Amino acid sequence: MRTMTHALSAGILALSLGALAAPGTASAQYPEQPITYIISFNPGGESDVTARFQEPHLEEKLGVDVVVTHRPGGGGAVAWSEFQRNAEPDGYTIIGINIPHVVAQPIQRADAGYETFDWEIITWFHFTPNALIVDKDSQFQTLDDLIAFAKENPQVVTVGGSGTFSANHLEMLRLEKEAGIDLTYIPFTGTGPLPAAILGNHVSSVMSYTMLGVQMSEEVRVLAVAAEERVPTLSDAPTFRELGYDIVGGAYRGVAAPKGTPQEIVDQLAEVFGEVNEVIREEQEPLGFVMTDVRGQEAIDLVETMRQNYGDVLEAESN
Repeated sequence: MRTMTHALSAGILALSLGALAAPGTASAQYPEQPITYIISFNPGGESDVTARFQEPHLEEKLGVDVVVTHRPGGGGAVAWSEFQRNAEPDGYTIIGINIPHVVAQPIQRADAGYETFDWEIITWFHFTPNALIVDKDSQFQTLDDLIAFAKENPQVVTVGGSGTFSANHLEMLRLEKEAGIDLTYIPFTGTGPLPAAILGNHVSSVMSYTMLGVQMSEEVRVLAVAAEERVPTLSDAPTFRELGYDIVGGAYRGVAAPKGTPQEIVDQLAEVFGEVNEVIREEQEPLGFVMTDVRGQEAIDLVETMRQNYGDVLEAESN
């Protein structure tokens, strides 16, 4: 009896010490409490729309509440810097991330407040091409009209977009370089405020994403789309390449966990987001989203590829 009791006590002690020795290991029951899902932009934009599609399906598959919150500012930088400083690596706080934003901002801003890779990338779940959009009553009927006017009137044409050194801003810089023009960029805290800006004639145009062109199809004109080929939901809008400008780009959106989050939690979340992507595909594709599921090393490699794609623009702005 003493031998059995001693063995049982030793086993319990070993299990307790094992738990204390590995504080970063994931609970077998994860998740056990609500998960906070931070969106770094205003309600109404692409990140928010997607999170709202994802939310009920994430809750169903994970078995806990998923609470979507917004922390706009700095083209995402406000939320990303707070997240990297404060979020606990336990799987209960995750955040939406975007490229090329998280590549460009730390390069261009000494005080960006966050680092490109200082988190665990769960997955990149979709892509949206950039699109140059004007009000339907704009004097610019075509991209050539806008470029011709800009050449005669440097800095007069204003281009609204989400954040600075974001996908929108970088695409405008590429257009300036390709067309030999000088535009004026007006940053907003996200895509959400752009419809009012364009309909209120607060800006001459916006460089946004295909979703905005689809949503406002009765009120705006899409001059060009930065895609390899025409987007089916905007089939009347030419690509920049069709018009003679080698501009292809947009934003990849994904989700990240704090640095140090146990790999099994990251993998579990990646699997769930991938499953949810398939469920919401029919809702998102008609809005101009291109669904992806890029995880692991491929997710890191994609960030490096985007760094190379925008490198020339970033270097020019640094000089």
